[in-house]
Amino acid sequence: MMGAMRMPLLVTMAALMLVPGVSAHHSIAGVYDSSASMTLDGVVSAFHFVNPHPFLLMTVTRNGKPETWKLELDNRFELVDVGMTSDTLKEGDQIVARGSKARDGSHGIYLLRLDRRSDGFWYEQVGSSPKIGRSRL
Repeated sequence: MMGAMRMPLLVTMAALMLVPGVSAHHSIAGVYDSSASMTLDGVVSAFHFVNPHPFLLMTVTRNGKPETWKLELDNRFELVDVGMTSDTLKEGDQIVARGSKARDGSHGIYLLRLDRRSDGFWYEQVGSSPKIGRSRL
């Protein structure tokens, strides 16, 4: 009888060991302060189209000194659904970005709006859904 009781436990444990590790996912509200909005004007230095949340690195010049900021976007699956790809943002793109500041005081924001001047591309996080498009220039 004891062996029969252990079997479901062993099967469950084995299944859990085979499941790929879940990335540490976080609450956006826990990491970013939605009451502390800021706007950055600068240049994309890298775009990482990764799970669970793509992010870009942006170089901003403030007080005459370059700063690197990390801008986190919505989850990758939703971005793919609206047409974003790993080629959507490129190193050297001039952008204006608005978002919620990181609570820990680091150079990080949760991206709510991004505009690329060169072609009118925009990204916006509306509620829980991302949207992209092109403005008429």
